[in-house]
Amino acid sequence: MAFVLVVTLISYMTVAKAEEFHWGFKPSRNAEPVEIGEPLESLLDNYGAVYKGDASKKVIYLTFDNGYENGFTESILDTLKAEKAPATFFLTGHYLTSATDLVKRMIADGHTIGNHSDGHPNMAKLSAQEMKEEWFGFDEKLYELTGVDRTYYARPPEGIFNEQVLKVGNEVGYRHIFWSIAFKDWLKDERRGYEYAYNALMNQLHPGAIILMHTVAQDNAEALPKFIKEAKAQGYTFGSLDDLVLEYEQVMPY
Repeated sequence: MAFVLVVTLISYMTVAKAEEFHWGFKPSRNAEPVEIGEPLESLLDNYGAVYKGDASKKVIYLTFDNGYENGFTESILDTLKAEKAPATFFLTGHYLTSATDLVKRMIADGHTIGNHSDGHPNMAKLSAQEMKEEWFGFDEKLYELTGVDRTYYARPPEGIFNEQVLKVGNEVGYRHIFWSIAFKDWLKDERRGYEYAYNALMNQLHPGAIILMHTVAQDNAEALPKFIKEAKAQGYTFGSLDDLVLEYEQVMPY
Protein backbone atom coordinates (compact mmCIF):
# COMPACT_ATOMS: atom_id res chain seq x y z
CA MET A 1 0.00 0.00 0.00
CA ALA A 2 2.81 2.39 0.93
CA PHE A 3 4.61 1.54 -2.32
CA VAL A 4 1.50 2.33 -4.35
CA LEU A 5 1.08 5.63 -2.49
CA VAL A 6 4.69 6.64 -3.18
CA VAL A 7 4.43 5.72 -6.86
CA THR A 8 1.17 7.68 -7.15
CA LEU A 9 2.73 10.71 -5.46
CA ILE A 10 5.79 10.62 -7.71
CA SER A 11 3.57 10.32 -10.79
CA TYR A 12 1.48 13.30 -9.66
CA MET A 13 4.56 15.45 -9.06
CA THR A 14 5.97 14.52 -12.47
CA VAL A 15 2.73 15.51 -14.21
CA ALA A 16 2.53 18.75 -12.22
CA LYS A 17 6.08 19.74 -13.19
CA ALA A 18 5.46 18.80 -16.82
CA GLU A 19 2.22 20.77 -17.15
CA GLU A 20 2.52 23.18 -20.03
CA PHE A 21 1.31 26.76 -19.61
CA HIS A 22 0.58 29.20 -22.43
CA TRP A 23 0.92 32.72 -21.04
CA GLY A 24 -2.28 34.71 -21.23
CA PHE A 25 -4.54 36.95 -19.15
CA LYS A 26 -7.62 39.12 -19.30
CA PRO A 27 -6.45 42.50 -20.66
CA SER A 28 -6.43 45.44 -18.27
CA ARG A 29 -9.19 48.01 -18.51
CA ASN A 30 -9.59 51.33 -16.69
CA ALA A 31 -5.95 51.16 -15.49
CA GLU A 32 -6.69 48.11 -13.34
CA PRO A 33 -3.73 45.77 -12.75
CA VAL A 34 -3.72 42.43 -14.54
CA GLU A 35 -4.32 39.35 -12.39
CA ILE A 36 -3.38 35.84 -13.50
CA GLY A 37 -4.78 34.04 -10.43
CA GLU A 38 -3.75 30.79 -8.85
CA PRO A 39 -1.90 28.54 -9.32
CA LEU A 40 0.20 30.72 -11.64
CA GLU A 41 0.72 33.55 -9.13
CA SER A 42 2.31 31.19 -6.61
CA LEU A 43 4.23 29.30 -9.28
CA LEU A 44 5.86 32.47 -10.59
CA ASP A 45 6.59 33.77 -7.08
CA ASN A 46 8.30 30.49 -6.17
CA TYR A 47 10.87 31.11 -8.89
CA GLY A 48 11.07 34.90 -8.83
CA ALA A 49 9.41 35.23 -12.23
CA VAL A 50 7.77 38.60 -12.83
CA TYR A 51 4.95 39.79 -15.06
CA LYS A 52 4.12 43.23 -13.60
CA GLY A 53 5.40 45.82 -11.16
CA ASP A 54 3.91 47.70 -8.23
CA ALA A 55 0.30 48.62 -9.03
CA SER A 56 0.53 51.68 -6.74
CA LYS A 57 3.28 53.31 -8.82
CA LYS A 58 2.83 54.77 -12.30
CA VAL A 59 5.94 53.12 -13.69
CA ILE A 60 5.89 51.01 -16.84
CA TYR A 61 8.49 48.76 -18.43
CA LEU A 62 9.08 48.42 -22.16
CA THR A 63 10.16 45.07 -23.58
CA PHE A 64 10.50 43.98 -27.20
CA ASP A 65 10.79 40.50 -28.70
CA ASN A 66 13.05 40.22 -31.75
CA GLY A 67 13.18 36.98 -33.70
CA TYR A 68 14.18 38.54 -37.01
CA GLU A 69 14.65 42.02 -38.43
CA ASN A 70 12.01 43.71 -40.56
CA GLY A 71 13.43 47.21 -40.91
CA PHE A 72 11.73 49.01 -38.01
CA THR A 73 14.04 48.45 -35.04
CA GLU A 74 16.22 51.45 -35.87
CA SER A 75 13.18 53.73 -35.71
CA ILE A 76 12.20 52.21 -32.37
CA LEU A 77 15.71 52.78 -31.03
CA ASP A 78 15.61 56.39 -32.25
CA THR A 79 12.35 56.93 -30.37
CA LEU A 80 13.66 55.36 -27.16
CA LYS A 81 16.77 57.52 -27.33
CA ALA A 82 14.82 60.72 -27.97
CA GLU A 83 12.41 59.97 -25.11
CA LYS A 84 15.12 58.64 -22.77
CA ALA A 85 13.08 55.48 -22.23
CA PRO A 86 14.95 52.28 -21.28
CA ALA A 87 13.92 48.96 -22.76
CA THR A 88 14.81 45.29 -22.77
CA PHE A 89 15.14 43.46 -26.07
CA PHE A 90 14.54 39.72 -25.87
CA LEU A 91 16.50 38.34 -28.82
CA THR A 92 16.98 34.96 -30.49
CA GLY A 93 20.26 33.54 -31.73
CA HIS A 94 19.19 34.22 -35.30
CA TYR A 95 18.68 37.90 -34.53
CA LEU A 96 22.10 38.15 -32.91
CA THR A 97 23.85 36.90 -36.03
CA SER A 98 21.61 38.53 -38.66
CA ALA A 99 21.25 42.00 -37.07
CA THR A 100 24.49 42.33 -35.09
CA ASP A 101 24.87 46.07 -35.74
CA LEU A 102 21.43 46.74 -34.26
CA VAL A 103 22.24 44.57 -31.23
CA LYS A 104 25.42 46.57 -30.68
CA ARG A 105 23.42 49.78 -30.88
CA MET A 106 20.92 48.48 -28.30
CA ILE A 107 23.82 47.90 -25.93
CA ALA A 108 25.52 51.21 -26.74
CA ASP A 109 22.24 53.05 -26.09
CA GLY A 110 22.04 51.51 -22.62
CA HIS A 111 19.28 48.97 -23.20
CA THR A 112 19.24 45.47 -21.76
CA ILE A 113 19.51 42.29 -23.82
CA GLY A 114 17.22 39.45 -22.76
CA ASN A 115 17.44 35.77 -23.66
CA HIS A 116 14.61 34.57 -25.92
CA SER A 117 16.51 31.30 -26.55
CA ASP A 118 18.93 30.42 -29.32
CA GLY A 119 16.56 28.60 -31.67
CA HIS A 120 13.07 29.68 -30.48
CA PRO A 121 11.75 26.22 -29.52
CA ASN A 122 8.91 25.24 -27.21
CA MET A 123 10.98 25.25 -24.00
CA ALA A 124 8.43 23.14 -22.13
CA LYS A 125 9.16 20.22 -24.47
CA LEU A 126 12.89 20.21 -23.73
CA SER A 127 14.97 18.32 -21.20
CA ALA A 128 16.84 20.32 -18.57
CA GLN A 129 20.06 19.91 -20.55
CA GLU A 130 18.40 21.08 -23.77
CA MET A 131 17.02 24.15 -21.98
CA LYS A 132 20.50 25.04 -20.80
CA GLU A 133 21.87 24.57 -24.31
CA GLU A 134 19.29 27.05 -25.64
CA TRP A 135 20.14 29.73 -23.07
CA PHE A 136 23.89 29.10 -23.05
CA GLY A 137 24.03 28.91 -26.84
CA PHE A 138 22.45 32.36 -27.05
CA ASP A 139 24.82 33.78 -24.44
CA GLU A 140 27.88 32.37 -26.19
CA LYS A 141 26.88 34.10 -29.42
CA LEU A 142 26.14 37.32 -27.55
CA TYR A 143 29.61 37.29 -25.98
CA GLU A 144 31.36 36.48 -29.26
CA LEU A 145 29.56 39.24 -31.16
CA THR A 146 29.33 41.99 -28.54
CA GLY A 147 31.56 41.17 -25.56
CA VAL A 148 28.57 41.07 -23.18
CA ASP A 149 29.24 38.21 -20.77
CA ARG A 150 25.73 36.80 -20.47
CA THR A 151 22.05 37.57 -20.01
CA TYR A 152 20.08 37.33 -16.77
CA TYR A 153 16.51 37.79 -17.97
CA ALA A 154 14.79 35.08 -20.02
CA ARG A 155 11.49 34.91 -21.85
CA PRO A 156 10.14 31.65 -23.27
CA PRO A 157 9.23 31.67 -26.98
CA GLU A 158 5.49 32.22 -27.51
CA GLY A 159 5.06 32.41 -23.72
CA ILE A 160 5.03 28.61 -23.43
CA PHE A 161 6.62 27.21 -20.27
CA ASN A 162 6.27 24.80 -17.37
CA GLU A 163 7.62 24.66 -13.83
CA GLN A 164 10.78 22.94 -15.02
CA VAL A 165 11.62 25.87 -17.30
CA LEU A 166 11.43 28.28 -14.35
CA LYS A 167 13.31 25.92 -12.02
CA VAL A 168 16.17 25.11 -14.37
CA GLY A 169 16.40 28.75 -15.37
CA ASN A 170 16.85 29.77 -11.73
CA GLU A 171 19.52 27.12 -11.22
CA VAL A 172 21.68 28.61 -13.96
CA GLY A 173 21.02 32.28 -13.16
CA TYR A 174 18.02 33.32 -15.27
CA ARG A 175 14.92 35.11 -14.04
CA HIS A 176 11.88 34.78 -16.28
CA ILE A 177 10.10 37.96 -17.33
CA PHE A 178 6.57 37.75 -18.68
CA TRP A 179 4.23 40.68 -19.45
CA SER A 180 0.91 42.32 -18.61
CA ILE A 181 0.23 44.23 -21.85
CA ALA A 182 0.32 42.65 -25.30
CA PHE A 183 -1.68 42.54 -28.50
CA LYS A 184 -1.50 40.86 -31.89
CA ASP A 185 1.50 42.56 -33.47
CA TRP A 186 3.83 39.78 -34.62
CA LEU A 187 2.73 39.40 -38.26
CA LYS A 188 5.28 41.36 -40.26
CA ASP A 189 3.10 41.98 -43.31
CA GLU A 190 -0.11 42.89 -41.48
CA ARG A 191 -0.74 46.65 -41.42
CA ARG A 192 -3.61 48.12 -39.41
CA GLY A 193 -2.24 51.63 -38.96
CA TYR A 194 -0.46 53.21 -36.02
CA GLU A 195 -3.82 53.88 -34.33
CA TYR A 196 -4.30 50.14 -33.86
CA ALA A 197 -1.07 49.78 -31.86
CA TYR A 198 -1.52 53.08 -30.03
CA ASN A 199 -5.08 52.27 -28.94
CA ALA A 200 -4.14 48.73 -27.91
CA LEU A 201 -1.43 50.14 -25.64
CA MET A 202 -3.47 53.00 -24.20
CA ASN A 203 -6.55 50.87 -23.57
CA GLN A 204 -4.53 48.39 -21.51
CA LEU A 205 -2.23 50.88 -19.78
CA HIS A 206 -1.95 50.36 -16.03
CA PRO A 207 0.59 51.14 -13.28
CA GLY A 208 3.39 48.60 -13.11
CA ALA A 209 2.76 47.29 -16.62
CA ILE A 210 5.36 45.22 -18.42
CA ILE A 211 4.68 45.86 -22.10
CA LEU A 212 5.49 43.33 -24.81
CA MET A 213 5.82 44.56 -28.38
CA HIS A 214 7.37 43.01 -31.48
CA THR A 215 9.78 45.08 -33.54
CA VAL A 216 8.66 43.55 -36.85
CA ALA A 217 5.51 45.70 -36.87
CA GLN A 218 5.58 49.07 -38.61
CA ASP A 219 2.46 49.99 -36.64
CA ASN A 220 4.46 49.70 -33.42
CA ALA A 221 7.33 51.83 -34.68
CA GLU A 222 4.90 54.57 -35.71
CA ALA A 223 2.79 54.39 -32.55
CA LEU A 224 5.64 54.29 -30.03
CA PRO A 225 6.52 58.04 -29.98
CA LYS A 226 2.88 58.99 -29.51
CA PHE A 227 2.33 56.35 -26.85
CA ILE A 228 5.38 57.36 -24.79
CA LYS A 229 4.47 61.04 -24.92
CA GLU A 230 0.86 60.38 -23.88
CA ALA A 231 1.90 58.01 -21.09
CA LYS A 232 4.26 60.67 -19.75
CA ALA A 233 1.48 63.25 -19.99
CA GLN A 234 -0.64 60.97 -17.79
CA GLY A 235 2.11 60.87 -15.17
CA TYR A 236 3.81 57.61 -16.09
CA THR A 237 7.56 57.11 -16.06
CA PHE A 238 9.57 54.38 -17.76
CA GLY A 239 11.73 52.02 -15.71
CA SER A 240 14.22 49.29 -16.52
CA LEU A 241 13.88 45.63 -15.64
CA ASP A 242 16.77 46.10 -13.21
CA ASP A 243 14.63 48.68 -11.40
CA LEU A 244 11.71 46.27 -11.40
CA VAL A 245 13.73 43.36 -10.02
CA LEU A 246 15.20 45.48 -7.24
CA GLU A 247 11.67 46.50 -6.29
CA TYR A 248 10.49 42.90 -6.44
CA GLU A 249 13.29 41.66 -4.21
CA GLN A 250 12.58 44.31 -1.58
CA VAL A 251 8.84 43.61 -1.54
CA MET A 252 8.71 39.87 -2.12
CA PRO A 253 12.11 38.20 -1.58
CA TYR A 254 12.22 34.59 -2.62
